[in-house]
Amino acid sequence: MTQPCFMTMGELSAKLEAGEVTSEEAVLSYIERINSVDEKINAYVTVDREGAIEQARDADRLRASGSKGPLLGAPLAIKDLVTTRNLRTTCGSKILENFIPPHDAFVIEKLKQAGAVVLGKTNMDEFAMGSSTETSYFGPTRNPWDTDKIPGGSSGGSAAAVAADLCAAALGSDTGGSIRQPSALCGIVGLKPTYGLVSRFGLVAFASSLDQIGPMTKDVTDSAILLSAIAGHDPNDSTSADRPVDDYTAALDKGVSGMNIGVAEEYFTEGIDPEVDSSVRNAISVLKEQGANIKTVSLPHTKYAVPTYYVIAPAEASSNLARYDGVKYGYRSESPKGLMEMYKKTRMEGFGPEVKRRIMLGAYALSAGYYDAYYLKAQKVRTLIRNDFVDVFKEVSAIISPTTPAPAFGIGEKSDDPLQMYLSDIFTISCNLAGIPGLSLPCGFTSGGLPIGAQIQGDFFSEPTVLRVARALEKGLKLDGGKPAINQDG
Repeated sequence: MTQPCFMTMGELSAKLEAGEVTSEEAVLSYIERINSVDEKINAYVTVDREGAIEQARDADRLRASGSKGPLLGAPLAIKDLVTTRNLRTTCGSKILENFIPPHDAFVIEKLKQAGAVVLGKTNMDEFAMGSSTETSYFGPTRNPWDTDKIPGGSSGGSAAAVAADLCAAALGSDTGGSIRQPSALCGIVGLKPTYGLVSRFGLVAFASSLDQIGPMTKDVTDSAILLSAIAGHDPNDSTSADRPVDDYTAALDKGVSGMNIGVAEEYFTEGIDPEVDSSVRNAISVLKEQGANIKTVSLPHTKYAVPTYYVIAPAEASSNLARYDGVKYGYRSESPKGLMEMYKKTRMEGFGPEVKRRIMLGAYALSAGYYDAYYLKAQKVRTLIRNDFVDVFKEVSAIISPTTPAPAFGIGEKSDDPLQMYLSDIFTISCNLAGIPGLSLPCGFTSGGLPIGAQIQGDFFSEPTVLRVARALEKGLKLDGGKPAINQDG
């Protein structure tokens, strides 16, 4: 039998249900895999080996007593900015290096209720600020397909962990593409839900009007299963949508025959990698062959998405990160001379360069005399971007595009050029500004064997449709691009 660590979450669930494997055996398989592989990847910041084994034993006892469920006993990884009670949550930063939260995030409570096992916390760009997982205080994460390449960011640890079979599935967060972009670069499925569908309670804030937690999985079906577990109203989150949770697996295999699917010309721009362009256009052809009606649509304000995002997100970050001052929790500078020096030195020593850059950008955009010129104007443009999608979804049920303009680049290649780094998210940012759902799934490979991702975007709360299109594409493409280099021993 295939080792549990090499199964999809759905496959593992079937084996657990049939009694062919126990959750404890699955967790031990993952721990052995982490011990042998993760030093080459650096996907995890913290691995809770003893805690995971105990959780697995609890799951096995529950199953023996008659309990069931697709997540019961499934070993998952969690991005290290989702709070976990009594388990370190660092946000990839020195300033929270030793922070132990006193409570679980809403999504962690939901996963525990479903019987899932938390293996550990995954590496990330510091406070989710980055597109490559190179800004982490704990060192960069490497791409399992080529360890000289970045895995994407900021949820690069979660993406690499799923791709390298270091967990059955993972949670990430997406503020401007941080689930979808690393999912594309690591050859997995990543879903950013509609804003408000998944509670942000316990998600350490970067940009509160943009952040959203979502699943990162080995296939589309697993994404639907995991989303079903974490979605739902939470009174602790004022932005949480008070609506019934859909059955995200019900329509997965209904196909796309007769469905209108849009192709926006703004996503096929100059400078896009030719192999990315070719792979996504092939994916469009596959949907057409399955009976979808492909329509050309326009999202005219897409070109303003990157500058709009890089005013709004840093502005919100500068406000959210003001709390890290060495007073209540986290790192504190040693022997400061007075209160003001403590504030300054704590933040100077505790934050990395990218976080400092964004705090300064945000503080400037919100300052007297510049608020109207930058932040207010950006919010107005955000509305225009949102309205573009509202208009387009009157004509089509979903939009297909590339997830990223290029495949994974080399570690250190763009570290000294923030603008080029920011442009890595050019196709994903609009989705967050509008608040709609977006999913990335593998659609091909470069001649060098690196994964390429296609992005499916849908109307507000249309996750069932987005997942249905993605599943149809997944079945139609029948990708067999081999395994990541790090997985050849599997």
